[in-house]
Amino acid sequence: MTYRQTKAALHRLLTDGIVPGVSYAFIDQDRVETGVMGNAAVVPRPEVLRSGMVYDVASLTKVVGTLSVTLQLLAQGRLHLTDAVSDWLPEWQDRRVTIRHLLTHTSGICGYIPNRNQLAAPALTQALLKLHVGPTFNRQMVYADVNYIFMGWIVERVLDEPIQLAVQRRVLAPLGMIHSTFTPQQPQACVPTAVTRERGLIRGEVHDPKGYVLQRRCGSAGLFSTARDLATFCQAYLYPEKVASVLPPTWIHRLTADWTPNGQANRSLGWALTASQWPSAHRVIWHSGFTGTYLVIDQQARQAMVFLTNRVHPVAPNLPYLDQRNAVIGTYLAEK
Repeated sequence: MTYRQTKAALHRLLTDGIVPGVSYAFIDQDRVETGVMGNAAVVPRPEVLRSGMVYDVASLTKVVGTLSVTLQLLAQGRLHLTDAVSDWLPEWQDRRVTIRHLLTHTSGICGYIPNRNQLAAPALTQALLKLHVGPTFNRQMVYADVNYIFMGWIVERVLDEPIQLAVQRRVLAPLGMIHSTFTPQQPQACVPTAVTRERGLIRGEVHDPKGYVLQRRCGSAGLFSTARDLATFCQAYLYPEKVASVLPPTWIHRLTADWTPNGQANRSLGWALTASQWPSAHRVIWHSGFTGTYLVIDQQARQAMVFLTNRVHPVAPNLPYLDQRNAVIGTYLAEK
């Protein structure tokens, strides 16, 4: 486990000024290598990144948290991919949209919510439930947070507890992800994200505006974690039989399939799909988070990578990061 080229690509993110710092983990079967580079913050003053610091992992919440609980409920027969969203959320009127559409981002749910970030949770909830289904429904994968916000609300209806509490109880605790939480108690142990006019320096609170409003009822963002905890999660994906009550093996092993309606969108349940050529051509699952995070899991090779940055520090969206991120993923997949 050397990954010299991948580490060099990570280091270039710092030297090119793309991100302040990087925390990473390489997983190879039962072996884990972690490391840090650069700074945790550049404003209000430079702060060196420390091993074990906690990141707002943004949309990794979808696959680490909400998808994991959803797969449990699918395995138990308490949910079905063909269930209409309106069966569980009667406030939603379009009966065409199913759980499968939500999980694959093929629901077509769209629309504009005026002053969205200024709404209180009840008003935002009602506004989201009044969105409409557009022309991409069942035809095109269009990534949207609303799909996993709805999915979190469905899980809440099944379990009678907010999605983030369900994730803490049913995923984080049993996997031993002891530094992962939705409510960090020590902000100084967290890597800060953006600096905004409304909120100032965001540190130890969720960056995502909808997550900030919805709090524990948000299934699309809100999780804070470390490279080591996420490595633990990745290892569980490589050996789901060891944690079958948390990650149902029957479903985990099916996640390299394209679950979209046309089977050609490179999208599974929750995860995006890409390709690896070693030891032979096969699919690999991955997911990213807006704050500058991603996971790549190669179940066939039993290898994985955790990559954590604070891309949005000090300001978002930092578009040059996206090409660099994809280049790092490509380097990693070629070097494994």
